[in-house]
Amino acid sequence: MKLGRSKKTLTAVLSALLSVSMLFTACGNDGSSSDAGSSQGTDSSGGESTVKSNDDGKINEGMTSLEVVKVMGNGINLGNTMEAYTHKYGKEDIFPDESEQAWGQPITTPEMIKGMKDCGFDSLRVPVAWTNAMSFYEDGNYEIDKAYLDRVEEIVNYAIDADMYVIINDHWDGGWWGRFGAEDQSVRDAAMEMYKSMWTQIAERFKNYSDKVIFEAANEELGDRLNDEIDGKKGKLKKSECYEKANEINQTFVDLIRSTGGNNEQRFLLIAGYNTDIALTCNDKFKMPTDSAKDKLLLSVHYYTPWDYCGTDGVNNWGSVKDYEEQNKLMKDLSKFTEAGYGVVIGEYAVLTNNSDPKPDTDKFYNNFLANCDLYNFCPMLWDCNNLYQRRDCDMPNADMKQLFADHAYSKQKDLSDDEVKKNAQKYIDEAFDAAQNQLADSGVIMPDDSKAIAWIMYQSEDYTKTYSVGDEYDPTACTAGLEATNVEITGSGDYTVKLDFTSCGAAKGVAFSALGISNGEQLFPGATVTINKVLINGNEYKLDTGYYTASDDGSCTRVNLYNAWVTDIPDDARGATDDASPVPMPIKKTERVNTLEIQFTFNEAK
Repeated sequence: MKLGRSKKTLTAVLSALLSVSMLFTACGNDGSSSDAGSSQGTDSSGGESTVKSNDDGKINEGMTSLEVVKVMGNGINLGNTMEAYTHKYGKEDIFPDESEQAWGQPITTPEMIKGMKDCGFDSLRVPVAWTNAMSFYEDGNYEIDKAYLDRVEEIVNYAIDADMYVIINDHWDGGWWGRFGAEDQSVRDAAMEMYKSMWTQIAERFKNYSDKVIFEAANEELGDRLNDEIDGKKGKLKKSECYEKANEINQTFVDLIRSTGGNNEQRFLLIAGYNTDIALTCNDKFKMPTDSAKDKLLLSVHYYTPWDYCGTDGVNNWGSVKDYEEQNKLMKDLSKFTEAGYGVVIGEYAVLTNNSDPKPDTDKFYNNFLANCDLYNFCPMLWDCNNLYQRRDCDMPNADMKQLFADHAYSKQKDLSDDEVKKNAQKYIDEAFDAAQNQLADSGVIMPDDSKAIAWIMYQSEDYTKTYSVGDEYDPTACTAGLEATNVEITGSGDYTVKLDFTSCGAAKGVAFSALGISNGEQLFPGATVTINKVLINGNEYKLDTGYYTASDDGSCTRVNLYNAWVTDIPDDARGATDDASPVPMPIKKTERVNTLEIQFTFNEAK
């Protein structure tokens, strides 16, 4: 036995003592807890687990995946906790408490989880980085350290004792998933071997638990990230091959879990969609696995759309007609899986914040999103990392947010019929959309119109805090609050001016992306070109570094790239390109403050 093994045992004891000591301070608890029940799991070698639980071990074989998502109600993630990554190659000693706190989170206590339940959350998703607990997985040692398994099981029990469903997965986990796309076939084979070993150990540990424990095949990695860089090398899978490999991994997951027997034969299994992206998962290339159990498969996707609002400070408002249309459409598209008999879990969604104060319009976003979940019978799982829900307080300090989630708890809907739930949801969705339309009618903003060509400046500042209608689809509402834009309708050949004024929202710093866009330009004025006559920054003329060209990425929007670092070559269909043309003629330095950006140009119809 290696010295590291005895250290691991000591670490497990210290971790348990630390967890107990937290009970005396966290949430004002006096440290008392209920007596543990009987052992439920087995360790990775098949022996009895020392972790005790009150789980009853029952499986409701007649319950379908469409039915369980109703009972799972409204969920939340234990984010940045057990998936915080601390593995170092060659590390012999596993410290669960070290990993649990590595990304700034406190040690998890039963009171924290019960507080989530009291705030209206019926389910808990526990992301896990299992290679944290594999000392030498790079060399083929895939044994999961018992102390780590014990700690995950303790947290699972906290959720069960709080009368919650609980999901465990393998999360990003240091990006080891890129091994599936490696050029070396032996590396790919080892990745599958490790995946099977990992899930065999997890399945054996939890095989006697009730169906309140749900296994999730992966996180966001089943898709393009199968080509993540490993040892300095990118993967070699084509897009179609990524789909095939994702489907293969999901099928392997189902077959393996079922083969371990016990309650795993009928356990609900959560299948990761492609990139967990709704549009990519709705692609027919993505296939749900076959299953020996009837109606026990669920689908997992994530929702952070639009990212500029949900994930950055660039857009700090939500609720335009386009915002509602986009969200409502994606939710409706996703319903193809419920119609096929699969329960749907939106494993992550959020308007991200660094504290307990929500961004403006977060309530609009969440209320419409949760109404869609009610309408289509999806289970939503809020991504939270000690933000809206404060773990040390075991509560949500923002009363409005707390009430919002409490109103969507299972207890508030369990006595309503399905028709009543859907009717109430549809009523809210319709009224919210009508309100957005009325607000738009009073705004005077030039809005998208298929019969018009509108010119505007796409802009993303270098620090991603200032943005305006980035992307080929013209949307003047997708912008930083306070930013003023001067857009113009293109009616034919002639001179035009477009402008952005950041004065009221604070100067933009440099540029991460910018382009002059003309909506519907390819349809209404095919073959047209743009001549840039003058660029003014803060009223001063700015000389472009290189020439430029006119092209289209989507066959609809006519575009002149001003700074697009993602384009490496001039496209074959570029028009009006000079010898020195490039996609980055306007490299505004990140130190430069942009109060106003004005572009004067000539639009030239094709002859």
